[in-house]
Amino acid sequence: MIVQIISMIIVGGIVGALARLFLKGDQQISIVWTVVLGAGGAAIGAWLAGLFGVASTAGIDWIRWIFSVIAAMILINIFIAVKRK
Repeated sequence: MIVQIISMIIVGGIVGALARLFLKGDQQISIVWTVVLGAGGAAIGAWLAGLFGVASTAGIDWIRWIFSVIAAMILINIFIAVKRK
């Protein structure tokens, strides 16, 4: 349980950071929200990869990571839009 939480924080940080790197402009969100939204994006990306049948491949699951970063980018944009209102 503890290992899963730690790994989700690490994966969320990586995916969230990559998502913010690929987004245009300056996103005014904290590191905590970056990790939370990155973890959400990673969960959605893993679900989508499983849905399309590309979640379990030999080596690194690049498609799953791409889905995760794109999902995190969408979540960050939604968060920023809601925060502005």
